[in-house]
Amino acid sequence: MSPATKAQDVQVFPVAANTRVLRSRTWDRLKFEIEYALQKGTTANSYLIEGDKIALLDPPGESFTTIFLDALRSRIEPQKINYLILGHINPNRATTLKALLEIAPQITIVCSNPAAISLRKILADRELNIQIIKGEDTLDLGQGHVLEFIPTPNPRYPDHLCTYDTKTEVLYTDKIFGCHVCGDRVFDEGWTVDLEDRRYYFDCLMAPHARQIMVSLDKLAEKPARVYATGHGSLVRYSLIELTADYRTWVQQQNQRESSIALIYASAYGNTATIASAIARGITKAGVAVESINAESAKPEEIKTAIDKSAGFIMGSPTLGGHAPTQIQSALGIVLANAAKTQLAGVFGSFGWSGEAVDLLENKFRNAGYKFGFEPIRVKFTPTDAVLKTCEEAGTDFAQALKKAKRDRTKVRQAQGIDSDVDRTAKAVGRLVGSMCIVTTKKAEVSGAMLASWVAQATFNPPGLTVAVAKERAIESLLFKGNNFVLNVLPEGQHIPLMKHFLKPFAPGEDRFKGVATEEASNGSIILSDALAYVECQVANRMECGDHWLVYAVAEQGKVLDFESVTAIHHRKSGTHY
Repeated sequence: MSPATKAQDVQVFPVAANTRVLRSRTWDRLKFEIEYALQKGTTANSYLIEGDKIALLDPPGESFTTIFLDALRSRIEPQKINYLILGHINPNRATTLKALLEIAPQITIVCSNPAAISLRKILADRELNIQIIKGEDTLDLGQGHVLEFIPTPNPRYPDHLCTYDTKTEVLYTDKIFGCHVCGDRVFDEGWTVDLEDRRYYFDCLMAPHARQIMVSLDKLAEKPARVYATGHGSLVRYSLIELTADYRTWVQQQNQRESSIALIYASAYGNTATIASAIARGITKAGVAVESINAESAKPEEIKTAIDKSAGFIMGSPTLGGHAPTQIQSALGIVLANAAKTQLAGVFGSFGWSGEAVDLLENKFRNAGYKFGFEPIRVKFTPTDAVLKTCEEAGTDFAQALKKAKRDRTKVRQAQGIDSDVDRTAKAVGRLVGSMCIVTTKKAEVSGAMLASWVAQATFNPPGLTVAVAKERAIESLLFKGNNFVLNVLPEGQHIPLMKHFLKPFAPGEDRFKGVATEEASNGSIILSDALAYVECQVANRMECGDHWLVYAVAEQGKVLDFESVTAIHHRKSGTHY
């Protein structure tokens, strides 16, 4: 099945003995979430285990309700399903659950206690038969299928629950180990093609909860799994060892970062949590750790501990009935009582008709004398792509402000004669030169640009080049495999105005091209009219290199605009900075 033939369908495939996956698929982006930003579609994987008793795991969200239930009926009579096991619950998934219970009211729902609390709120008008998992409980379906449950909560999903089938050795991981791509591969054959997508998914959903994810990985390691049955993307069989090792490496990288930021929020309808994810993504890509805390489930001592060890804090809240939720007001009191005045502050929130909660947080912190790392973010209704990009940039700005303060303290120490040894290697590396260029790109309503001097031709056939992009650059998230950009080469002696324009700090969401002469490239990106030459490129690959991504792109077409000038060259004195 391809996007040209059908936008949605359900793929049913055997996974193990008496076990099938129902993959609800779409090649379209479902909603505005930072985790969907690569726009490669997604699959919502549900599972059916048919022993003497029958269990259904993780029905999809409301986008797939009709096609999923049709596919389920074609496989089994819903009235024969005994158990519905939920890895997590949200209002989106509850829509499908409600429709399922209409045709199969006999089902016993198996879930964690936080999920049960949410279910009773979401489906308050319905009598529910719920079996709550309090620890590592088991459920015997017969024919050897004994299910073991592993609670794996984190702030974004406090109700998260994994399930292990002792007979088939299939580990149902729900959100963990997934990625948002759509295709025909049920399992991860040729798994290296998914590396970028799995890493991006981790960075968006898992990195802000690194401490809790490591605890979950340790729990899951006790189960001898043959397959990770993920909630999204292809099932993990062939890269099981490699992906597990990657997750541990990525988590350790987060936990080993020196600076951290406490990100405290509550979310009534999911919009504030979406904004929090975008801000967290911006922080982590800048090399600073995030301790994400859901005020609705966190204990007071957790909030206090996070504040005590953080270099800054950010609070987010929805506005309900003109007020911040009780949990946010309680968390606010803890923050004000424990945060040092030297800590950087940030405020964000979503609302439907008014934004009093954001105003409350902002006024409290300003009156208390805290400095802000970005201007308060107020989002009405559901955030758009452009809004999420602005939130990501705000998170990066916040992290960069903390890093700058740390660098300033280091300079003071060096001026006092501490750590003042000459770095001869850095001086030698600094003698490498590069051409002065501006990388520009545009994707739908989001655009970006950056000054680049670490550029080199890489291949003759196809004609290709590499650009080194710092992880904290706002444009980095627009330069994934398949994305287009333009490399604008600057002319010597005439490059200063453009260089100064793109060197200046831009506010989150600010138009990078205001006051600059431009035209549209054939690949949809932006050409600078005053460039010496330009090359239209498509990203073919990326490699992670320390604090930068090395982007390899194929040059598809280009043009010299000024045959009289030569390329501007950047000379440096040290290899420790641009």
